[in-house]
This record gives sequence, structure tokens and C-alpha cells, in this order.
Amino acid sequence: MTKSLLALAGVVLTLAWFIPVSRAANESGEKKKMSSKDTKFIENAAAGGQMEVDLGKNAAEKGSSDDVKKFGQTMVDDHSKANDELKQLASQKGVDLTKAMDKAMKKSQKQIDKMNKETGEAFDKAYMDDMVKDHEKDVKEFEEASKECDDAEVKAWAGKTLPTLQHHLEMAKDIQGKLKK
Repeated sequence: MTKSLLALAGVVLTLAWFIPVSRAANESGEKKKMSSKDTKFIENAAAGGQMEVDLGKNAAEKGSSDDVKKFGQTMVDDHSKANDELKQLASQKGVDLTKAMDKAMKKSQKQIDKMNKETGEAFDKAYMDDMVKDHEKDVKEFEEASKECDDAEVKAWAGKTLPTLQHHLEMAKDIQGKLKK
């Protein structure tokens, strides 16, 4: 019986030490509320990333040039990866992306319906024009977020993702230029 009491006392002491440490970690900011600016950036980035995936799938299927089809697939691959990372970060930060993703799906479908009225080179041009415009906006937003977000992890994710978006913009401009010739 003495061994049982000693074992029980050990468990109680361990729990007594762990609970305050655990509570202190949470109070020190581990689950600190995100600033509205950072939350808005996460929501916009998630919605924009989902739109890139949806439009990219459409372009990979419907594009008439190999460059447009390949670019569309690159959008699917790169933005799916970034979206997965962002969803995990949002979850860790307590940011619910449900509304942003619903809004993105509706906006994507409207844009796909609009683009699908075009065929061949006209479709390719409309898609690439949209990709240049969208990536110019994205690069600007991610540059700002990588410098100005309050949350260090959100800031780091924006900075890590920025070079990929800059590369997408270069690719989109290059393909857009080829289509104008």
C-alpha cells in the first residue's frame, strides 16, 4: 500500500507541476488572438489561393496552348501546397476559414463561367490576363504582409510564399506576351 501511495503522490506532483506550466504557456500568447489585419490577410490569401487552384484546373483542361495548360497545372500544384500550409497555420492560430473558402468557391465559379464563354486563343488570353492582374495584386499583398504582419509565423509564411508568387507573375507575363504575338 505504501508503494501505491508513493506512486499516486508522484502522479499528483507531476500534474501539479504540468498544469501551471501548461496554463502559463497558453497565457503567454500561444493562443493569443490574431490581429484583425493578420486574420484578414490569412482569409484573403486562403480565398485567393483556392481561386488559383480552381481556375488553374479549368485552364489545364480547357487551355488551347501547351504553355497555358502547363501554367494552369502549376497553379494547381503550387497553390494547393501553399493552401495546405496556410490551412494548418490558420488552424493553429484559431482562424476559421469556412466563410472565406465558401466565398472563394462562389467567386471562382463565376469567373470560370465567364472565362468558359471564350474558346481557343481568346480563352488563353482571358486566363493569362487575369493571372497577370491577380498575381500583381498578390505579390503586393504578400510583400506587405511579409513586412507588416503582427504575428511572426504569419509574416514568415508570407515571406516564404512570396518568391513563388513572384515567379508565377514572371511566368504569367511571359505567356501573356507570347499570346499577343
